[in-house]
Amino acid sequence: MKLSTRGNVAPFIVMDVMEAAARAEAAGRHIIHMEVGQPGTGAPIMAREKLAEAMTAGPLGYTTALGLLSLRKRIARLYGEWYGLDLNPDRVVITTGSSAGFTLAFTSLFDVGARVGIGAPGYPSYKAILQALGLECVMIETSFANRYQPAPEDLTTDLDGLLVASPTNPAGTMLDKPALTALMEACAAQDTAFISDEIYHGVEYERRAVSALEVSDDCYVINSFSKYFSMTGWRIGWMVVPEDHLRQVERLAQNFFICPPHASQVVALHAMDCTDELQANIEVYRKNRALMMEGLPKAGFTKIAPPDGAFYVYADVSDFTGDSHAFAFEILEKAGVSVTPGVDFDPARGRQTLRFSYARSTADIEEGLSRLQAFMAAR
Repeated sequence: MKLSTRGNVAPFIVMDVMEAAARAEAAGRHIIHMEVGQPGTGAPIMAREKLAEAMTAGPLGYTTALGLLSLRKRIARLYGEWYGLDLNPDRVVITTGSSAGFTLAFTSLFDVGARVGIGAPGYPSYKAILQALGLECVMIETSFANRYQPAPEDLTTDLDGLLVASPTNPAGTMLDKPALTALMEACAAQDTAFISDEIYHGVEYERRAVSALEVSDDCYVINSFSKYFSMTGWRIGWMVVPEDHLRQVERLAQNFFICPPHASQVVALHAMDCTDELQANIEVYRKNRALMMEGLPKAGFTKIAPPDGAFYVYADVSDFTGDSHAFAFEILEKAGVSVTPGVDFDPARGRQTLRFSYARSTADIEEGLSRLQAFMAAR
């Protein structure tokens, strides 16, 4: 049988790095994981206890395609708590992780051949999903001066859509409200659909992240329980869409996914009430961030944009290599630290960058930085 050209997407390089790290661990080595964007903590304890109660009370079958109404209402309430917004819960769509949200958003908004802009560096799966759906991904080269975020002057006039992440992966930088407003107004002026990836909201350090919904309701917002709520493997997220788009998104969700996982929805519902535990996790990331900002320059990685949120540091390593892929595997082999080469995030310039994740325990971060400093000193 023939294979489709749409399915011929680039590999997710970080997964290759994880596989190499797993092989090293299987051979008996102790590897420090700075490659994967996964919290070292699990889903909140009380939320898991509530799931156990629900499982003994009866079967967890299909929910509606839009998700449990109780969860949609609780998420709408979250927008009041975090942003001071009065959000209609009818606009909330529960998804099987943010990945399903992107698939639904792209399919709902764009016809085959549409041009959708994303900032580079950016999350690589954006491009893969767009390509698999027959859409054209337009890479917008962002600058260090703009802290790796797109600006209105970067936009072309022939974009059908723009996807922006704040905080961003891989750099952890955020758009403030004036910058976000300027981007959204520029898109509105040329009838370019605006999609806001907000999955790292809640993981912030010196100022809070701004939601696109604080600027306009004429946008799609995608979020997830994976990061702040430490629920990566539960595969549960949500999106907020304009009211007149809801029925189209619902029909797509019915046919693509039937419904999100019921058990994950139960945990998500109660996770939002576990503030003390979740904020304790943030304090770990905050400490780790401080260690990274002190320790990476000591190792020689000085060209970094300090992250506002998320749990990554994106470093320019052009002083040391022109091949970040080979450099990452050298670090893994010689230092026992697993990091992500920038080619995942920026095909044009990523051979000169690395991403370091500090989502694991503080002890791991301290050990990883010690190993990196020793490796670079001996190199």
